Amino acid sequence: MRILWTLPYLPWPTTSGGKTREYHLLRNLAARGHRITLLVQSKTELDDATRAALEPWLERLIVVPRRPLRSVRTLLAVAFARPPMLASANGFSPQLQQAFETLLQEPWDVIQIQHSYAFQPFEAPLKQSGKPFILVEHNIESGLGAASYLDFPAWAKPFVRFDQWRYRQWEKRVFPLTRELIAVTEADAKGLSRMTSRATHLVVNGVDCDYYAKVCPDRYSRRLLFIGNYEYGPNVDAVQWALDHIMPKVWNIDPLVRLTIGGYALPPDWPQRWADPRIDWLGYVPDLRTVQREAAIFFAPLREGGGSKLKVLEAMAAGLTVVTTAQGCSGLTAIEGTHYLRGDDANALALSLAEAIEQPNRLADIGEAGRTYVRQYHDWSVSAAQLEGIYSRVHQQEDAQACA
Repeated sequence: MRILWTLPYLPWPTTSGGKTREYHLLRNLAARGHRITLLVQSKTELDDATRAALEPWLERLIVVPRRPLRSVRTLLAVAFARPPMLASANGFSPQLQQAFETLLQEPWDVIQIQHSYAFQPFEAPLKQSGKPFILVEHNIESGLGAASYLDFPAWAKPFVRFDQWRYRQWEKRVFPLTRELIAVTEADAKGLSRMTSRATHLVVNGVDCDYYAKVCPDRYSRRLLFIGNYEYGPNVDAVQWALDHIMPKVWNIDPLVRLTIGGYALPPDWPQRWADPRIDWLGYVPDLRTVQREAAIFFAPLREGGGSKLKVLEAMAAGLTVVTTAQGCSGLTAIEGTHYLRGDDANALALSLAEAIEQPNRLADIGEAGRTYVRQYHDWSVSAAQLEGIYSRVHQQEDAQACA
């Protein structure tokens, strides 16, 4: 099929869960023979490394620059425009709209828009052309709450409530326009179905299981690992909660436990703020396997966010025992105590970590059970097959309508 795919970010390097998902789905669908044109509005320039990573999987790559967040146009739109904050920041781009209008003149089997917050430039061209499209929502944005506004000061709460109301109105406006609506977790699919009174399809988050298959974690290392993208507020909150409230309790029980913290956009002041020598600070890690094989446990103390967490799936695929919260395992059908360990407050998490790190054999059993689980339910080939099935159904419906 000829697929027109839009994104509000370049999916390389894979520094976030969203970028990782998009890159692997594009790669898997291209490997199945689909011809994809990717239209991107990006806040970063297209460099040679990104071009080399993406172009082998694409028929065309078209990148339009996004204006700075602090531009006058963006600030005015965020404050006064009908779309909510995220949609305003990613919208009102004449260059992107024109590029999309030009592409719509070509025949497409599938037009796929990622994220309702990126929809504004596409609305008028789609309405004018009458062409059906698919919308993929990684989260129900109006319900994310603190995950979207974590850095806002207390005095901005009235704007936060106003913007959440705007996003609910935006979803009510955008979702009925779609031919198909896709979610990444079963809970979100049910939530979207309740909002729209129509079926919402599921394309799960995944992991490249073969890539992580040969990782052998060091169950005796007494080392915990957390990896995140720190442009995303919930990851910042997770580290702060862990270091202020959880790890002191762990170290009171077992002072030999070590913690590795890495990921993209790591705040430079953190090593001084938490200057404990048992913490190892890393920046962006291009190959997670190098740190996964040194750890005994992947510790994900997430309190905010949505969807399912690719960092958790990647840890499971590497055979690491995951210790996390209800939020950290959201969107998964994994079984607590079999595939991962869970605690939802600082005391429970600290006790779970301290007990588990003393039991290497138990870590091995849970880690390998988690590895088996993600291979069966969350390999990217599973996600690509789910998406391909939706494409086929849409194409059959269009053929049936054409014949009628």
